[in-house]
Order: sequence, then structure tokens, then C-alpha cells
Amino acid sequence: MPDKKEKTEEEQFHEAGKISYSALQTGAKKIKKGARLLDVTKAVEKKIKDLGGEMAFPVNISQNERAAHYTCPAGDETVFGLDLVKLDVGAHIDGYIGDNALTVDISGKNTKLVKASEDALKNAVNAIAPGVKNIEIGTIIQETIEKAGFKPVENLCGHVIQQNLLHTGLSIPNMSFGSEFEIEEGMIIAIEPFATLGRGHVTEDRQVEIFSLEKPMPVRNAEARKVLAFVMENYQFLPFAERWLENVASGFKLKVALKELVTRGVFASYPVLKDIDLVSQTEWTIIVTKDGCERTTK
Repeated sequence: MPDKKEKTEEEQFHEAGKISYSALQTGAKKIKKGARLLDVTKAVEKKIKDLGGEMAFPVNISQNERAAHYTCPAGDETVFGLDLVKLDVGAHIDGYIGDNALTVDISGKNTKLVKASEDALKNAVNAIAPGVKNIEIGTIIQETIEKAGFKPVENLCGHVIQQNLLHTGLSIPNMSFGSEFEIEEGMIIAIEPFATLGRGHVTEDRQVEIFSLEKPMPVRNAEARKVLAFVMENYQFLPFAERWLENVASGFKLKVALKELVTRGVFASYPVLKDIDLVSQTEWTIIVTKDGCERTTK
């Protein structure tokens, strides 16, 4: 029997992107008035597992003025009203990641705001090519959103992805400024414009449901050691939800363990981010080619 041909890195990113897209569409169809956020979350998680993927980060379901980083806590009974809902979904296979998002307007009254982030994404992707500066892409996003009568969110951005690393430190801004670099062939990039009726600047809420491993080091608390060992084995440096740790520690003990791990700098925490008014989001992951780019999340 001939050896099974190994998939290229590009093929693996495309496979993860396909799973991410399918899971995103599954979740979007279930976002309706009266549906539970947790039911949508679990349906997305199941779809990713059924397709042979793993979670690249917790399912984000951010309503209205919330822009990002809300994921359901255990036992969440929240249901959708006439909300503007950002659904952000990521899957990976062996650390190769697909990251995508869309906005569902349950009320039907915010189609222009949703279209602003969608158009900004399409215009940005059309301009992606080797040698183009990330700031040029940010300028296109900003101009598209502002032309539609809204504000881009200045302190949220797209990001360059590598295997096992959702954010490499290189960003694609939604504005015409930031730390500049040239886009290169082979880069994996998540482009994610945010458009808002608010200030165009998000702030941190007190609620935190998402964490990631930042710097492994010894800790004293026995529960914290258990949590750290579980995270290192199962998630490595990818983000995870507090809800996913229920079988490792529970209740007050889990809260104490997480607090110690964050305080010591072992874990990073990701508070819910919000503006003062409605926010829309659209996101694809792309691979930069010699002539432009290819979308993986489709």
C-alpha cells in the first residue's frame, strides 16, 4: 500500500476554514427571538466536533453594544430578543485555524449597519496582496464604514494567524493607523471589520468568561495546578471558556484557581468588550497568494 499523502499546510488551513464556516452557518440559522444562547453555542460546538475539528476558541455570541468576547457561562439561560447578534466561530485541525464571524439582525432594522461591516470586509479582501501594507487595508475598511454613515471600531482589529496561534502579534487595523508591516505571500490573516453607531471605541466590561495560557509556571494552589495541567494538555495557547473547566474544578474553587492564575500572569483573561451603541462584525480567514488571496472560511 502506498503511503498516505500528507496534506500541505495550505490544505489544512482550508480544511479548518471549511469546518469553521459550516459551524458558523449552523449557528446563524438558530439565532432567533426566544432561542437560548447556550443552545446555539452547543449546536456550533457539536457541528465542529462532528466534522472532525476542535474549538479554536469559545463561541462568541455578542449582542447589541457588546462587540466581542461574550461566551455563555455554565447554565446560561439568556434568550435572544430583537437583538443585533455577532456570532464569531473558530475551529482548528492540529492547530491549523479557521476564524470567521457574521452578524444576525433579528429586528430587521439594522441592515445598513450590518452591510457596512460586510462591504468593508469585501473591499479589504479585494485589496490584499503581497507588498500591500496593513495600514492600507485599514484605510479601506475605515473609508468604507464611514462612507456608509457609521464608525469603525478603532481598538479592534484583524490578526495574522499561525499554527496553534490565533494572534501572532501582527494586526490588520480597522483604521488608517497602527503598527505597520507589509503583507507577505503565505500569510494566514483573519480580516474582521467592526462598524458601530457608538463611539468607535470599545471598553472592557467586568464580565470575563474567556482565558488563555500566557506563561506556564509553578503555582501553589492545588486546584490551580489541576486547571493549568488540564489547559496545557487540551488547549495549549488557544483561548478556552471557564465553562469548559467544569469537570476539573467547580464553583468557588474554580473562581479562586482562575484568579490566582491570572494574577500570576499564567493565564490571560479576555473581558467582554462593548461600545455604547450597536456594533456589527464580519470576518473571514484568508491565505495570501502571489496574486492576491484565497478565502479559507467558505
